[in-house]
Amino acid sequence: MIRVTIYQNEKKECEGFLAKGHAGFSETGQDIVCAAASVLMINTVNAIEAFADDKTSLVSDDMEGLIDFRLQAHPSKEAALLLNAMILGLKEMADDSNYSEYIQVRFEEV
Repeated sequence: MIRVTIYQNEKKECEGFLAKGHAGFSETGQDIVCAAASVLMINTVNAIEAFADDKTSLVSDDMEGLIDFRLQAHPSKEAALLLNAMILGLKEMADDSNYSEYIQVRFEEV
């Protein structure tokens, strides 16, 4: 299962996320849940780095299924929009009865 923790500040703004694990929906290379979640998260990280001025940190490990992405300060308007779009997609997957046993999204205040 992919477990995603969304880190929120006291204003409920997303300041980063931690994703761990593999979906296990299908074998490697054919797992659509893993592919969809990965695209959402990796594209969000890349878009923030390309289009926003936020300072960030990133740790990733493909073998472990790990992505740990953090903003170093409150999110810019651009970063907030991109992160909220990612959260929407991940929550839609986690709430879908076809995929809910393969991905979990939770929120944690930091």
